[in-house]
Amino acid sequence: MVSESRSVRIADRIHRELSLLFLNDIEDPRLEGVSVTHVKVDRELAFADIYVSALEGKERLDEIMAGLEHAKGFLRSELAHHISHLRTFPQLRFHWDLVPERADRIEQLIAELDSEEEDDENASGE
Repeated sequence: MVSESRSVRIADRIHRELSLLFLNDIEDPRLEGVSVTHVKVDRELAFADIYVSALEGKERLDEIMAGLEHAKGFLRSELAHHISHLRTFPQLRFHWDLVPERADRIEQLIAELDSEEEDDENASGE
């Protein structure tokens, strides 16, 4: 078992390396535009939970998750090569991150409220 601070450092390194892999080395069209939003590594270094998102949102969820499942072995191998100070490399588990979509929805609701307030102010000022 590693310390929590070490597992956080490893997660940060996986995040950086995986982001670079998506930018430079992945040729699968299903994985175009995929962003790594968060990585969490357990203290036993058995699993790395990787949260991803895409600009298109949930429209491509199934396609992206299938592409990630297909590329999982390649990604793990490449990451193990780039992060060589680990005796064993964690298994990768991919998850869809809903946070960006929720943030967009909240911004949309705030914009609607602002618009309604402006309409109310304009109607009462006439």
